[in-house]
Order: sequence, then C-alpha cells, then structure tokens
Amino acid sequence: MLEFDRITFDPNIMQGQACIRGMRITASLIINLIAHGKTTSDILDEYPSLENEDITQALEYGAWLARDEVHVG
Repeated sequence: MLEFDRITFDPNIMQGQACIRGMRITASLIINLIAHGKTTSDILDEYPSLENEDITQALEYGAWLARDEVHVG
C-alpha cells in the first residue's frame, strides 16, 4: 500500500471508513463530490477544515483502490 498520511481508519469514526485526518469527512465523499462536478475550490469552501492536500490524497487513494487487475480467461 502506498503511504497515505492523510487517510485514517478508526472504527469509532464513520464506522471505520477511510477518513481525512481523523475527521468525519470520508475519502469517498470527496471523490463523489468531484465526480458530480464540484471543484477543489467548491469543496474547500464547503468544508473549511479541509486542505488542498486532503482532496489530492483522497483522489490518489481512490485511484489506488481502483487499480485492481482483472485476468480474463
């Protein structure tokens, strides 16, 4: 696994989902917001506790998860 120093996992926060720096903001929320047209600036305005690096790392984490290899027949 790559080093994701801003992605945290705590069973007591958001049921152990990948969160940003121990906050109740999940990586999947950030990825979903971007997928639906929000810009980094929009997200930072809406969630002032986030930093640009948090958004970048959430996207990197999502890309890392999606790199699954599929072996066809």
